[in-house]
Amino acid sequence: MNPIKDGAYSRTKENIKDIRHVYLDLDNKGDEALESIRNSTEVPPPNFVLDTSPGKHQVVWKVTGFSRDEAESLLHNLANQFAGDLAATDSTRVLRLPGFANHKLPEEFIVQARQESDAVYALRDFTIDEDSPEAPRHLADAQERRRTVPSNHKSQSEHDWAYAKRALARGDDPEVVIQRIADYRVADKDDPNYYARRTVTKAQAELKSSTAPQIAESPAGEGSSQDRVH
Repeated sequence: MNPIKDGAYSRTKENIKDIRHVYLDLDNKGDEALESIRNSTEVPPPNFVLDTSPGKHQVVWKVTGFSRDEAESLLHNLANQFAGDLAATDSTRVLRLPGFANHKLPEEFIVQARQESDAVYALRDFTIDEDSPEAPRHLADAQERRRTVPSNHKSQSEHDWAYAKRALARGDDPEVVIQRIADYRVADKDDPNYYARRTVTKAQAELKSSTAPQIAESPAGEGSSQDRVH
């Protein structure tokens, strides 16, 4: 997926020349995971989808401007978000070739590929947060997360707020969103359920306000006092 440096003869991380692709290996409920990717507002449309065996897929995005660390962090987050293979989150990964056979199955399966986009994406096109409540978290993580972070680093509450608005905007059940946030903050909130419900309620109100028609009077001097709806 990513080329190696001139003169290099092994696919170690140090030998990766450029990051040109990020990808996902969908082995677990692959059809459902692929549908989630296509419906997600947090990732752009894939460039290629490879069918590697019945119900299993490899998804590929063409990218530019990524460092190796940025790419591998995103790969890990994508795998967490869409139930991908966490073992396939390194920048040295080699994927299957279309037209070649997968011989791991009882019956030979010819790998097929579909191009779904010709865009080239930047990091900003992927809005999955590392601190999203959709990502698995362990209670032991709470202490680690309290370490010193840069001054421009978003707080976890800001991540929760952004996640709530994204999830509600794409149509997720508010009660499910509340439960995800509560589960994610159970280690560092005295009453995570209250905190989560309050966050989601405020996000619902803001989304409702932002989509409601705004009524304003005509500017003075235009000769009309009739209200206008924008």
